Amino acid sequence: MSALPPVLALVVARGGVLPLGADEAVAEAGGAVLVTGSGTERAAAALPAYRAWTCETGEGFRPGALAHALAPLLTDTSLVLLPASPDGRDLAPRLAAELNRPLLAECVRLSYLTPPDGPGVRAELSRLDGRVVVPVTGPGPVVATLLPGVRSVEPTPELATPVTIPLVLPRTGTDTELIEILEPLPDTMDLAEAPRVVGAGAGLVPPGMPDHEARDLLDLLGTVGGELGASMGATRVVTDTGRLGHERQIGTTGVAVDPELYLAFGVSGASQHTGGLGSPRHVVSVNTDPSCPMTAMADLGLVTDARELLLELARRLGGDTPADTAQESADD
Repeated sequence: MSALPPVLALVVARGGVLPLGADEAVAEAGGAVLVTGSGTERAAAALPAYRAWTCETGEGFRPGALAHALAPLLTDTSLVLLPASPDGRDLAPRLAAELNRPLLAECVRLSYLTPPDGPGVRAELSRLDGRVVVPVTGPGPVVATLLPGVRSVEPTPELATPVTIPLVLPRTGTDTELIEILEPLPDTMDLAEAPRVVGAGAGLVPPGMPDHEARDLLDLLGTVGGELGASMGATRVVTDTGRLGHERQIGTTGVAVDPELYLAFGVSGASQHTGGLGSPRHVVSVNTDPSCPMTAMADLGLVTDARELLLELARRLGGDTPADTAQESADD
């Protein structure tokens, strides 16, 4: 086995499916990655990696046993970086404990320092739901997690051929064991993890709209989103009115998302909002302004009133529509 590098991304795959932020962690680690879990070769092939290793551990996620088995492989790796996905957040502290290292959680930026500045690590940590960024510099070695949606990822011209590392997980009496995976409900799941998102902008619920009408429309959007398997987000204009919580605000001062599908109702596409969108695979914009930034970046732009289209979509999906939403809304 070739020696693992001093800076390495560590990614847990499930059935070959990568967690949100895996590509960003690999890019932040300079293109070196160790993929563990199940379907690791397929998962590694989808990452922008120049050097890749795989440890196939099969179905089921046992973070305590996995950390114990991985620790001897990582003793010479100064910076182990995991995406801040559910599995990454579960594995990282256990791995830090096994290696007797500090954990830098929820990084938005991370760099490994080499002489004459190092060796060491310089990081920026997100705190208070992203309202505060704390700079940290230390000698290392460390384990860290990187928040998704904090950086861009450049395509890799030549992908690495993964090197397989045999790994056997020990049986321990204190480890957790996966019993069942319960898929989260779209209306309650973490917005940052949502594969589909419907967004509400001021063109759907303008600030001057009566509260009861706005809340009816937002409830309807949530219902339609649920039928589509999508979570609901919004622009800052909407959350500032208090009609939705700030945990549903998409943008540079809100939640960073990276969905497969983003369906925007009355969203103009201001830079503060699109800065938190990541790189959605498909974007649909519903707006009366054909030249607004959101329509310009969309794969499909529907130039129509967002409220009317939402009502019609709800009818076609067999849902009830509010009877008191006759006020015509203007796009933001």
